Amino acid sequence: MKVDIHTHIFPAAIRDRREAFFRGDSAFQTLYGAAEAKMVGARQLVQMLDEEGVDRAVAFGFPWMEADHYRRNNDYVLEAVARYPDRLTGFCCFSPLASGAAREAERCLDAGLSGVGELAVYGSDLDPEVIQALSEVMGLCRERNVPVLLHTNEPVGHDYPGKAPISLRGIYAFVKAYPENRVILAHWGGGIFFYGLMKKEVRDVLRNVWLDTAASPFLYTPEVYHLAVQILGSDKILFGSDYPLLRPGRYFREMAGAGLDEKTLSDIRGGNAAAFLGLDG
Repeated sequence: MKVDIHTHIFPAAIRDRREAFFRGDSAFQTLYGAAEAKMVGARQLVQMLDEEGVDRAVAFGFPWMEADHYRRNNDYVLEAVARYPDRLTGFCCFSPLASGAAREAERCLDAGLSGVGELAVYGSDLDPEVIQALSEVMGLCRERNVPVLLHTNEPVGHDYPGKAPISLRGIYAFVKAYPENRVILAHWGGGIFFYGLMKKEVRDVLRNVWLDTAASPFLYTPEVYHLAVQILGSDKILFGSDYPLLRPGRYFREMAGAGLDEKTLSDIRGGNAAAFLGLDG
């Protein structure tokens, strides 16, 4: 079973008039302001899954600050999951600093979504204000045993649209603040997995953390798979494409050249995500 745990979808009202949503949301403009920045709907996502031989995807929108925007996008995800129940799993999304975030998470989980994410702040680190602002959301997810997917990125290297000023200290503080939550750190957790080699504390703090591979071909050489498996174990790696940024095939080709055995490859391509999400098959 192949599962893509990181994809984005938007309703036509946003896709067709994206400029109208730039006002008041500089992060959305930064990520989707360029004409080549792709946006897709549920039908296009499922078509891609068929073409790439992927069985299921986790879909979510954008971490909007405005309540009208995040409700509109989350409602679309709910509709998409209802339309394609055998192909799509939905997460609800909003800015960690958005007013009403906990109420929105409860509404969406009650309506049938399966997690929260991709949460992101693009203008600051995961500082104490952000971590505290999510306390109600994290408490709800902990009570319901649903995962939270958090945007992270590496704190060094080249700049690109959407690269936030996130530090490893901030990522670690977030995970340490919510040790009982199941957390997926997007984009290899910004590289924090390396510190799983430390003798004290870190491995225990990361015990409920999984990493997704989103944007990996743009960021890391294929050796990252082998290193992450060695440090954290293959069961902690979840394939995510960040589609429509990239298609799954590019990841699968890189994985095939990473020197992993077939069982580990199968687990990363979807077995781990299926177990993580409680999927059959």
